[in-house]
Amino acid sequence: MTYAAERIYTEVAYVAYHFHWSLDEILDLEHGERLRYVAEIASINNRISQGR
Repeated sequence: MTYAAERIYTEVAYVAYHFHWSLDEILDLEHGERLRYVAEIASINNRISQGR
């Protein structure tokens, strides 16, 4: 099974926007590691939006 290209673009854009990492740096991450960064960024954004 292949991972949907659109999903990869979304993850890469999300991490690049928040961490200012290059495309190569993000794509060098293992899939699970990249998803962990996406989750952590989302968690940080949620805490900020809730004023914590």
